[in-house]
Amino acid sequence: MTLTNFKVIPGITGGILKEILDSGVVDRILRIKDQDAVAMSRRLAREEGLFVGVSSGGNVLAALAVAKELGKGSQVVTVLPDRGDRSLTSEHYVT
Repeated sequence: MTLTNFKVIPGITGGILKEILDSGVVDRILRIKDQDAVAMSRRLAREEGLFVGVSSGGNVLAALAVAKELGKGSQVVTVLPDRGDRSLTSEHYVT
């Protein structure tokens, strides 16, 4: 299980997640591209009024992928683990 390929999503970079992760409770890992997570966090702010960070954007993308796999009538729950103010100075948010 390698999680070091992520460059932007806080909490996953630098092996932080690996140090606290109990891999015995993980069913699988979905890889989300950094730029897609940034785009989703912006979309959540714009369309849903949720000022969240990149980690939340990644979580929503993963939840949508799982929901698509499970099909109609299924329910998927995710957690938005961060807030957007921590990302404001990130190069991905500077306009």
